[in-house]
Amino acid sequence: MRIALIVTLLIIFCTIPIVSADNNTNATIITVDSTNLRFSPSTVTITEGETIRFFWDGQLLPHNAVEENETFDSGDTASDQDYSFLFTPGLNGTFDYFCEPHRSVGMVGQIIVNPLPPQENNTTEDPVIEEMVSDDSFMPFISLPSITAVIAAAVLLRVEEDD
Repeated sequence: MRIALIVTLLIIFCTIPIVSADNNTNATIITVDSTNLRFSPSTVTITEGETIRFFWDGQLLPHNAVEENETFDSGDTASDQDYSFLFTPGLNGTFDYFCEPHRSVGMVGQIIVNPLPPQENNTTEDPVIEEMVSDDSFMPFISLPSITAVIAAAVLLRVEEDD
């Protein structure tokens, strides 16, 4: 019975998809330097279509990030913050922002957003149509460890039945 429980837990563990904490977006992260009451980095340069992510956790003092012309606002001050803002195409220039309660002590920053480079417009050629290729090898939630665990479970249960 004990082996069956271990095998069952092993199967459950191997078949549950693993959630990654890695964010695959191209976000530039701005944190808080709580020692000096500053944003870190205080100045960043990005391109239209990119995201800025204000992220801090467990700060003693609450903070926020507010753009001078209200282009973005992370909301009320908080000790934990995870706020993202996407600079859509057409939204470029220099954006000055600040932390409302600590602006007077210099907790300010700047985001420089460069325009997207112009794209070539080649109208003499027919548009290229890409064929969608399906990957038949994809099987959600089934992986080599899962298959191995199922085979091991079958062998262990078979051995347990024979005893």
